[in-house]
Amino acid sequence: MIVRRYHRPPPNETNQKPKTWAERWRDFQVSFSNIPRAFDLVWQAHKAGTIAMAIITLIAAVIPVSQAWVGALIVDTVVASINAQLPVQAGLQAVLPFLLIEFGLLTLSAILNQCRTLVEHMLNARLGNAINATIIRKALDLDLHYFEDAAFYDKLQNARREADWRALSIINTSFSLVQNSITLASFAIGLLTFSPWIALILFGATIPSFLAQTKYSNLYFRLLTWRAPEFRRMQYLEHLLTVDSSAKEVKLFGLGEPLLQRYQDLFWKFYQEDESLARRRSLVSVLWGLVTTASYYGAYAWIIWQTIGGAITLGEMTFYLAIFRQSQMTFQALFYSTGQLYESGLFMDNLFGFLGLRPQMVRSADAQKAPHPITQGIEFRNVSFRYPDREDWALRNINLHIGPGEKLALVGANGAGKTTLIKLLTRLYDPTEGEILLDGIDLREYNLDDLRDSIGVIFQDFVRYQVTARENIGFGQIKALEDEPRILSAAERGGADEVVAELPKGYDTILGRWFEKGAELSGGQWQKMALGRAFMRDSEVLVLDEPTAALDAEREYEIFQRFRELTDGKIAILISHRFSTVRMADRIAVIENGQLTELGDHQELLDYGGAYAKLFNMQAEGYR
Repeated sequence: MIVRRYHRPPPNETNQKPKTWAERWRDFQVSFSNIPRAFDLVWQAHKAGTIAMAIITLIAAVIPVSQAWVGALIVDTVVASINAQLPVQAGLQAVLPFLLIEFGLLTLSAILNQCRTLVEHMLNARLGNAINATIIRKALDLDLHYFEDAAFYDKLQNARREADWRALSIINTSFSLVQNSITLASFAIGLLTFSPWIALILFGATIPSFLAQTKYSNLYFRLLTWRAPEFRRMQYLEHLLTVDSSAKEVKLFGLGEPLLQRYQDLFWKFYQEDESLARRRSLVSVLWGLVTTASYYGAYAWIIWQTIGGAITLGEMTFYLAIFRQSQMTFQALFYSTGQLYESGLFMDNLFGFLGLRPQMVRSADAQKAPHPITQGIEFRNVSFRYPDREDWALRNINLHIGPGEKLALVGANGAGKTTLIKLLTRLYDPTEGEILLDGIDLREYNLDDLRDSIGVIFQDFVRYQVTARENIGFGQIKALEDEPRILSAAERGGADEVVAELPKGYDTILGRWFEKGAELSGGQWQKMALGRAFMRDSEVLVLDEPTAALDAEREYEIFQRFRELTDGKIAILISHRFSTVRMADRIAVIENGQLTELGDHQELLDYGGAYAKLFNMQAEGYR
């Protein structure tokens, strides 16, 4: 199912209606339902690290109350020594065990902090890699139509932007919640014993700050999510301004500063919205923080009054003051962590939403192997196709049979539907109506990977891989990347051997300028590499979609003089605008406005006097 994008303004407090409690509850459910899945991501990324984090959390949780209690014992022991007028040495001996215990607790705390930092570092690296690999693997699994829809890229942008650190944040925050809960429980015993009302005041003063943070977490999430198209546009402008493929035009047309200004305009537009939201969030946090601080000093005054009145000892006063401060800070941290967990859970919903996309291409449960060799040929039977979310038909009622070993040329204006026909043949799409048969069996009944492995295709917009010449050719059949004789043979058949002979390191030369010591090629040289890649496959069908557009006429003629020899016994489909090449095919199919209007060999179509004859004579006239 294609994700549709509806153009609405980004969320803010002026153009959004306040959320109902039911809507807020649904947000919480969505957010916190992602937490177990985030834990699973981290667990899969590094099991030992996750266990280590849990152990560190449990130990660290009981250290604060232990330190407060030991501190109280130290103070009471010192006071008792003074009151008993003990010698200095005796007093020191009495307090020394507690000092050693406190030193041990501080050392343990420092060790745990360093261990936590180390584990977080390892988890962060592994988790980032695991999530990126998962996103890429999902993208590889999805159908082509997703990549031709702008909303898909918005979803991909949202999934990739913060997923890795948000997932780690969920783990850290969750462990922090557990640690703070255990610490708070230990503090609560002391606080409730001293005064339930003081405990209620200290804890209650932190709730408004938590609610405010939750509100702004939701707004921040919605702001970033709705700004995905602008973020992608900024990335595109940055790409245009910094890569070799566009550098010439950018310089010659003077596009640098105008495009940079567009980049800056987008940045400042978003920055102003982000700054406004951050400013309001900070102001609210400060105001409610003052309430929290006031409640603490109220409790502070109360405990001093109780000490002066003789209700508690000086050591107990030290203990209660420590847990007052620590408990409020812990309770505040507890709420803050919950808010962060909520915010991170919302962002993780972007990742899980993307991973929830499903390919729509039908795959047979008992898929068959593609035939080798093809004995009956390929048949398009009443095939019609229109692209998703389009009203017009790209192809309409195509009926065409291509026999075993036949060479077919497709002719027509740009946009007539020739490349779309090839996309259907290679099952990048399935027909909207009708069926395509290979040896009498619907393509959908074949194993998809095996089917594509039996068809060699070079599209007119072929990829210029910034890798070695050997890999540029070998990528045509990745399983044979180490087969040197096969690579050399493919290079020779496609004319790439001439290109490689001029390279400084031969087949080990890196092509393109993206990496150090790379060799840039001309358009025609790149096309020869792509042709070599096509011949790398031992396929039953060879499709060349405008494969020689950047080659000179002499080289093209030479290649297609050998074309029949190179594809002997195999089906070959050629798309070209050069009729000197097209006329070599057994039959020529003319595609006009998505329909098959003429079919025959060169002489038959000339005699017919239709669109093919008109185009041929126009092109021939240009050479006279």
